Amino acid sequence: MKQKVRFQIEGMTCQACASRIEKVLNKKDFIESAGVNFASEEAQVVFDDSRSSIADITRIIEKTGFGAQQKTDTLPKADSGEPVHIGWRLWLLLAINAPFLIGMSGMMIGRHDWMMPVMWQFALASIVQLWLAIPFYKSAWASIKGGLANMDVLVTTGTVSIYLYSVYMMFQHRGMGHDGMAHVYFEAGVMVIGFVSLGKFLEHRTKKSSLNSLSLMLKLTPSKVNVQRNGTWHSLSLDQVQTGDMLRANHGERIAADGVVESGSGWTDESHLTGESNPEMKQQGSKVLAGALVTDGSLIYRATQLGSHTLLGDMMNALSEAQGSKAPISRMADKVAAVFVPVVVGISLLTFALTWSLKGDWQAGLMHAVAVLVIACPCALGLATPAAIMVGMGKAVKHGIWFKDAASMEESAHVNAVVFDKTGTLTEGRPQVAAVYLMLDSGFDEDDLFRIAAAVEQNATHPLANAIVSAALARNLDLPPTSQAQTVVGAGISAKISGLGLVKVGKTNYANLTLPADLDGVWPIASLVAVSVDDRPVGAFALADALKSDTAEAIRRLKAHDIEVYVMSGDNQNTVEYIATQLDIEHAFGNMSPRDKAAAVQKLKDEGKVVAMVGDGINDAPALTAANVSFAMKGGADVAEHTASATLMQYSVNQLVDALLISRATLKNIKQNLFFAFFYNILGIRWPLWVFSAR
Repeated sequence: MKQKVRFQIEGMTCQACASRIEKVLNKKDFIESAGVNFASEEAQVVFDDSRSSIADITRIIEKTGFGAQQKTDTLPKADSGEPVHIGWRLWLLLAINAPFLIGMSGMMIGRHDWMMPVMWQFALASIVQLWLAIPFYKSAWASIKGGLANMDVLVTTGTVSIYLYSVYMMFQHRGMGHDGMAHVYFEAGVMVIGFVSLGKFLEHRTKKSSLNSLSLMLKLTPSKVNVQRNGTWHSLSLDQVQTGDMLRANHGERIAADGVVESGSGWTDESHLTGESNPEMKQQGSKVLAGALVTDGSLIYRATQLGSHTLLGDMMNALSEAQGSKAPISRMADKVAAVFVPVVVGISLLTFALTWSLKGDWQAGLMHAVAVLVIACPCALGLATPAAIMVGMGKAVKHGIWFKDAASMEESAHVNAVVFDKTGTLTEGRPQVAAVYLMLDSGFDEDDLFRIAAAVEQNATHPLANAIVSAALARNLDLPPTSQAQTVVGAGISAKISGLGLVKVGKTNYANLTLPADLDGVWPIASLVAVSVDDRPVGAFALADALKSDTAEAIRRLKAHDIEVYVMSGDNQNTVEYIATQLDIEHAFGNMSPRDKAAAVQKLKDEGKVVAMVGDGINDAPALTAANVSFAMKGGADVAEHTASATLMQYSVNQLVDALLISRATLKNIKQNLFFAFFYNILGIRWPLWVFSAR
């Protein structure tokens, strides 16, 4: 049986490390797939658990020279939020670098030993090379033992070479050239070790504070919670809370668990999950979500889900897994990084050989060769894609968009056609009063019509009845009492209203109403509910599935970015065309089965379009699967959510546009990162040869 497991990897220093681990894992026949992300320092492995175990995979990773620890769904503890501080080793390195940096100004006047005699340089360089650089040596040796060469191999080879050369020149030839100057380069090795160490520190701090959104989410759950035990309130740590406990959250505090409000009322901000900043009113029976901020009031709620089982926990695990996945565009960088160090070493040796043979100066050849080694940077290639993916994923989550993996985000950036389901996606998914018709001689106004119709419909449970009652209540109308309510199956419902008579509400023939033939707009495609009093028709309602408030704006935004829009629905063609006309959508298809939708999506793909499908129902699942990338509405059918590439938390199609734009911006950033990573390395590695040829 297939099992997917994630590991936290320790000891990686560049993309070459990640590529090596990935290559070793993928060679095992019981492993279906393995991916290692250098930026998140995580490995994701799918394997056959009938032929191997998690412990076996851990040992395989450790044999390559790295530490590995399985990541579970248990939420990690939030860190303190304090910035990463420079350690004593780096401070000492920087302190030793300072006089070398100042002393290098003497090179401008041809004095290598200005402000620092050679023996001082030797002493400080020895401290760095024989003590402070030990972590580089350990990493390089572990890398070589594991069968690869990482960036620390380059740094070690380059700095040790230049240190030994300088020691040789100082003691064997007293470090003096024909001009009487000391030809030693202790400052080069010291500064390379110092600057690479500083770069690693900055890289670590950036990954910790900027690239990952998880640490910010962890802080959304309180460390201490007010819990009721034996009728008394206690302040307990969150890990002591159990499912079923009664918890209290006051103004300014955060909800600790998913639950149901038992008493109290207040407003909560759930934007951390939905991306929607408008607070929601909570009262008895309302659901509350872990991490939500109580902006007003006080709530007592019963915990139903804790930790990783909450919606927040699910989002954090999903984000962690998505950020740790790889985008297809990263394959090129991975392939280059896998052979980067051996190629650089080869170029370095070639540079040394050519310089020595053509110029007859092995010392110049050594300097050029060392320059090639220390200027190369595989980390730039390794971080170019995953760093952008991690930031993009974090931005998407803040907008209420959950991508399942990096590949989905990359594919979304190429989308040029979007297919929408209608019901529940473009529309609210429930009938609403869209128009009202009044008989001229009825003696009723609109409020009167709503009042008597809703009074009678209160006795029914039909969705159309509920829509009329909700509309009347929204107008703050007082509904008169009714009596002798009677339902006529397939026709409507009647009831007596004191002082008025027998009121019938239902089909037009049931209420003796004939509508004018020239009614246009929504009337031809709406569900009709007529009203009569003592068999005298007084008016009618047109009920239709209303558009969501932001649907029109979303369609305009898609068109502004040259994305074609299609609507496909199982509803009748007239209804679909009416909705499409309202939204200025040219391509509208009705009477479509789930199989028809999937076939239509495949046809668009065959025409060369990159298709995104958006839906929320079980009948949308085949089309969601057929599309290049798919989006499901949170709260829709479970099968749709599990099938889709991403989930929209606001139940809003406007989020789809945000998702596509974030994906485009992320892919653009990845391409920029890769360009500059390749450009820097190519330019840097060519520089010594360029200098030589210029001379």
